[in-house]
Amino acid sequence: MIIQTGIRTDMAKTGRPKSENVKKKVLSIRVEDSMYKCICDYARKHKMTVTEVVLQGLEKVLNRPE
Repeated sequence: MIIQTGIRTDMAKTGRPKSENVKKKVLSIRVEDSMYKCICDYARKHKMTVTEVVLQGLEKVLNRPE
């Protein structure tokens, strides 16, 4: 907050902009070292994050016809 000549003005909020698709849930999984290395290698090779790799894998499984 900045006060200029007796008038209070609020500064613009800084930080990460709000996403249209807010992710509020957190999942935690345990994997073997070899699986984690494979995921990290794949992510690095395809310029992705580990989270993006895991989410894409989940989408593939969940969208598969039963």
